[in-house]
Amino acid sequence: MSPVIRELNRRSSEFEHLIVTTAQHREMLDQIMAVFAISPDVDLGLMEHDQSLAGFAARSLVSLSALFKESKPAAILIQGDTTTVMTAALAAFYQGVMVGHVEAGLRSFDRANPFPEEINRRIAGCLADLHFAPTDRARANLLHEGVAEENVFVTGNTIVDALQSISLDGPFDDSLLDTVDFENNRVVLVTAHRRENHGAPLRSICAALKSLVTAYDDVEIVYPVHLNPNVRNIVMKELGGLPRINLVEPVTYSDLLKLMSRCCLILTDSGGIQEEAPSFHKPVLVLRELTERPEVIEAGAGKIVGTDAERIFEETTALLTNVEIYRRMSSALNPFGDGHAAERIVDILKQRLG
Repeated sequence: MSPVIRELNRRSSEFEHLIVTTAQHREMLDQIMAVFAISPDVDLGLMEHDQSLAGFAARSLVSLSALFKESKPAAILIQGDTTTVMTAALAAFYQGVMVGHVEAGLRSFDRANPFPEEINRRIAGCLADLHFAPTDRARANLLHEGVAEENVFVTGNTIVDALQSISLDGPFDDSLLDTVDFENNRVVLVTAHRRENHGAPLRSICAALKSLVTAYDDVEIVYPVHLNPNVRNIVMKELGGLPRINLVEPVTYSDLLKLMSRCCLILTDSGGIQEEAPSFHKPVLVLRELTERPEVIEAGAGKIVGTDAERIFEETTALLTNVEIYRRMSSALNPFGDGHAAERIVDILKQRLG
């Protein structure tokens, strides 16, 4: 959302806006706000330790409903598929406020995968008035669901805008990352944290990573470990202390981009990284059974490999040993836009708000 905020700031004579956060994930929120020099006007501070989905959703819905009732905005903008997005859309609907959904129309067509994001974005899609779709496929998904054509706009993905605003030069924010041997080793960036991968799937992913560093002396892994104890407990137990496996704290956004720009390839169950990897021409293997971003697969920049340890090892090995396979994936074109999505979104918002 930061490029949209930046564009609204640039056009302050046309718009008055408030930046609101629920602090659904406090630690990660604070560091991303710092990277983009964003200060929230309203910080609801709703995060609780080991919170449940239902508990957070209830707090978020009540707090946002009260906020919208008091502030009476002409419109709200929400981005993506978090629980905050879903509750904000519902709260705005209850108050008769126009909803603009950024990154609209992504679908996996499996309600439980990813969980709960697939339901969050479907509910947001039912409630939104303006749908800012990143791709033609996302637009087609919305039209198939009955959204009126005049309310769907293909803008590109604002994540491409955001990437272009971050410098990739200089040392890492986390000095531990400066010890990673990018010159002599083939560095594999790993992120795995999704709820559907908790438990046995995550242990299987860890087994694959152990096999990779055992089989290849020049492979080094960097794994920023999510703060969720359901992730940390397994990863630390399975991979802690192993040579050439760097388990680090969650990284800043600028460090994440530097890692993507300098690594050899990426293993991830993250949605956003599937969109970012093609910008850096890095092959991405998706640690899920399906993706709501099939464009990256169709473009040839990514491949779905699931969570089976043997499959992950085989597909990673193919990229490490077959020059042609690596060349094809790393040279694929980015299907997610040209870096001007935020400008288009704000132009449309101005038109609709009069």
